[in-house]
Amino acid sequence: MSSRQIENSDRVLVIGASSVDVVGRLQADLQLATSNPALIRTSYGGVARNVAENLARLGQPVNLLSVIGKDRLGEDVLAHTRAAGVDVSAVYSTDLYPTGFYMGILNEHGARHFAVADMRVLEELSETYLDYNEFLFEHAAMVFLDANLPEPALKKAFALAHKYHVPVCADPVSGAMAARLKPYLRQIRLLTPNNIEAGVLTGTHFEAGNRDAALEAARALISMGAEMVFVSLAEYGLCYASAETSGHIPAIRTAVSDPTGAGDALTAAVIFAMLNNIEIDDAAMLGVSAATITLRYHGTVDPDLTLEKLYDEFVI
Repeated sequence: MSSRQIENSDRVLVIGASSVDVVGRLQADLQLATSNPALIRTSYGGVARNVAENLARLGQPVNLLSVIGKDRLGEDVLAHTRAAGVDVSAVYSTDLYPTGFYMGILNEHGARHFAVADMRVLEELSETYLDYNEFLFEHAAMVFLDANLPEPALKKAFALAHKYHVPVCADPVSGAMAARLKPYLRQIRLLTPNNIEAGVLTGTHFEAGNRDAALEAARALISMGAEMVFVSLAEYGLCYASAETSGHIPAIRTAVSDPTGAGDALTAAVIFAMLNNIEIDDAAMLGVSAATITLRYHGTVDPDLTLEKLYDEFVI
């Protein structure tokens, strides 16, 4: 079936970054100015691509709008994502930039120490590209986007979603990118920041372990226009809020192999719950379950993720 023959359905349109991830887990304390022994793995990443793959593995139809380089890494990202069940027929390849690249360093306990990313390729995710794929907005049940988008493309994505009355879910991605979403809070059905990103959006910074501050930030973002807010707090769990309710879900105690992608799995599970009319409290628990499964996996997306596995973790 041609992508331009899509009919109205429960498809999610996912827009944003695709990349190759290289993550090293230190085997001892970091020593500067020398080589450090580490366990290093490579996988396929990018916030939007991760969300798309998780949704596909949960059985949700999904289209991806993203940009890769015309290089071997881009071909590999595309092939893997297609094999996972994501419709990648509209992904754009450019020879102006290399495929996106993320490098993360974890400490010996599995917590992220620091990270760098080269996402110049997303400069090619343009208004024109989104206009060309406008039909995907028209036939989407929901749009997910990450704040890696250039600001003109971000504005265009919200405009097209508004034109076709499609709810928008958004991930702020990082403290550096989060402020890009502030003008659009009233158009966001679901917002999924961590504590740093929530602090940028509200102007009140707090530590992940401060549950009361996280709940207050979630409620503040509701008052600023977002419809539902899920604030990830790493090992401290998740705080969430809507106009009707708010709450906290503690993290599930588990060994951490690699935290990369855990937040994206949480987001995908909550989107899946929303599309299947699951109440917000249960959606939050499904999100924590998805994050837990991903934390244990030595990679960015667990290829064995299923709804059954989510409910198996549903023991909070």
